[in-house]
Amino acid sequence: MELFDVYSLFDVVPVKASGCRIWDDKGSCYLDLYGGHAVISIGHSHPAYIEALTEQVNKIGFYSNSVVNPLQQELAGKLGDISGYGDYTLFLDNSGAESNENAVKLASFHTGKDRVIAFRKSFHGRTSGAVALTDNPAIVSPFNSHHKVSFCELGDLAAVEKELSGGDVAAVIIEGIQGCGGINIPSDGFLRALSDLCGRYSAVLILDEVQSGYGRTGKFFAHQWAGIRPGIITMGKGIANGFPCGGILISPEFKAVKGMLGTTFGGNYLAMAAALSVLDVISGENLLQNAREIGEHIMNSIPKDFRIKEVRGRGLMIGLEFNTEIASIRKSLLYDRHIFTGVAGKNMIRLLPPLCLSKEEADAFLNAFKEVLS
Repeated sequence: MELFDVYSLFDVVPVKASGCRIWDDKGSCYLDLYGGHAVISIGHSHPAYIEALTEQVNKIGFYSNSVVNPLQQELAGKLGDISGYGDYTLFLDNSGAESNENAVKLASFHTGKDRVIAFRKSFHGRTSGAVALTDNPAIVSPFNSHHKVSFCELGDLAAVEKELSGGDVAAVIIEGIQGCGGINIPSDGFLRALSDLCGRYSAVLILDEVQSGYGRTGKFFAHQWAGIRPGIITMGKGIANGFPCGGILISPEFKAVKGMLGTTFGGNYLAMAAALSVLDVISGENLLQNAREIGEHIMNSIPKDFRIKEVRGRGLMIGLEFNTEIASIRKSLLYDRHIFTGVAGKNMIRLLPPLCLSKEEADAFLNAFKEVLS
């Protein structure tokens, strides 16, 4: 049997990883500035993370959600403390896409409405419901066309209010920072006004923090730069440092009803051990501060070059937008300089390194980047 060939893959076979470094089967060492789409939050193979997972495997690897799992409550307590959302409730699932689907479902239950507003260049996942919320014709199928979703331009409050004024909108969903859409950052003023509009028209504001959350921007969630408190916050990717896990934080105004949401694997013992370790390391190693400082250093040190249109980002969620296509630059960084980076479209290099990236490692990238440009 062959694999279903829908991914473009680089010819690199990782066999070992530590911190921000990866080694392949030929013994070459790579600097990882992408972390598997922002999945690696505390670094590859962090000793505390490996210890937590190993200890849990030796106790009980997995059990269904039909019994009490004390680790879930422990995670809820720690997550509430570190995120500042201790008065919210937590529902655990398996991925960011599932989190977004659960968020929209919960908003519909809560409001009794069935329409959603999303934004152009958004990306909310690959499941059917999440794809329907995503403004990308390349991945939308006829199966998704029945979903009642309206798209507005990021920043266009008048268009959002026009959609909301019909009274049938259950939720507005927006990324804290658009990732796949090109590191587009909604202004703090726009997010505050959007929150006010949702309150005025009784729609739920859903903040998709799957990629931009968990310390990535230097605050625990990207929307916290704007000082707002949405109705639902969705999480995934960096929540468990590579172990499949996701979840949603839910405002106290929502009433839980048995059977409203469900999951088989969500919140299992191994996922909880991984997620607890991530919070301990983020807190113990001051990774939010590190993300702010190293991210600022990188953005301030990108060389001036006529091909670079703009550098934008927050913390360690950075986009380098070019006036030209960047495929050759990315390949040169990977194969000639052994540095992993990501992309958004054809003209942007995307940096999503582990939050433990050091200044020395950042400078190694900056030096290599200058050499590739020259």
